[in-house]
Amino acid sequence: MPRIFQSGRADPWTSPRFHSDATLRSMSHGKILPMEEPSFFERLLGRR
Repeated sequence: MPRIFQSGRADPWTSPRFHSDATLRSMSHGKILPMEEPSFFERLLGRR
C-alpha cells in the first residue's frame, strides 16, 4: 500500500489568493502589454 504524505500546512495551490486592486497591480508591474509586438503599419495607424 502506498504511503500518503499529509502536512498540517495549507497547500498554496488550493488556498485562495488575496484580492489585489488593479491600481496596485499596475503600479507594481506596469501597464499590460500585448503578447506580440504591433507591426509597423499598426503603430503608424494607431491601432491596438
